[in-house]
Amino acid sequence: MKKTALVIMAAGIGSRFGKGIKQLAPVGPNGEIIMDYSIHDALEAGFNKVVFIIRKDIEAEFKEIIGQRIEKITEVAYVFQDLSDLPDGFTLPEGRTKPWGTGQAVLCCKDVVKEPFMVINADDYYGKEAYTKMHEFLIKEQKTDAKQMEICMAGFVLGNTLSDNGTVTRGVCQMDAAGFLTGIEETHNIKKTPQGPVAVMDDGSERELDVNSLVSMNMWGLQPEFLDTLESGFVEFLSNLTGDQTKGEYLLPIMIDELIKKDEAVVSVLKTNDTWFGVTYQEDKATVMEAFKELVKKGVYSEHLYEC
Repeated sequence: MKKTALVIMAAGIGSRFGKGIKQLAPVGPNGEIIMDYSIHDALEAGFNKVVFIIRKDIEAEFKEIIGQRIEKITEVAYVFQDLSDLPDGFTLPEGRTKPWGTGQAVLCCKDVVKEPFMVINADDYYGKEAYTKMHEFLIKEQKTDAKQMEICMAGFVLGNTLSDNGTVTRGVCQMDAAGFLTGIEETHNIKKTPQGPVAVMDDGSERELDVNSLVSMNMWGLQPEFLDTLESGFVEFLSNLTGDQTKGEYLLPIMIDELIKKDEAVVSVLKTNDTWFGVTYQEDKATVMEAFKELVKKGVYSEHLYEC
């Protein structure tokens, strides 16, 4: 069986995350957190390794709450995102406390990820379909003579990713006729209305959005060679920092967008009709808990998740 890894970005979780961080509150019938369902779905789809990106200061608690449980069912590795983990020749700017972003987070995996891999957020529930499609894409034969990197991204229907309790930010996909990604428009302040989703502009006006348009939820399928490109890109990003260096972020979607524009990557958008869940607002928790309860009732998940 071909080795494939699930990489989970969890470095943004605060300390005491098991006791107070809303995105990782228990949502399943036996106290499962969203990550439990993500890992379950990935393993079911064929992934056979899990890499957690965390911070050193939460290592012990992270392993106690979820890591040690997952170690019993699959291969697990831990990597640590750190502000001071910079390429040779660079030092941490004075006053910098903000993480360097998702690009640097994934780059932390360079020494432990040698196989095709998928990247997800720790606090998002994506549904089963995306994992299956992503795994099928990652294990297919790669074109040895390809001049462009082959990347895939799960495309979620916008209407399936909104909150009833406030506005959200989504990366709206722009695609060509063949279904390849040509760009992502970061769209802020998207809210539900009876007529459909709208984006609230800075001046208070509203722009109507297509409820069926596809959006990125930071779920990417990548080859290990991508990490070399990510590394050189981080050097370029740091070299070009100007102005307030305490705020710039090296973000995975922006980096991939630049590769597309330079004709160095082709990104297949794999549409999924599953509904995304996440606790963006405290009020979302009850809705998410009810959704998982219904999925268990329908038999999508066993009440005892890892026994099915």
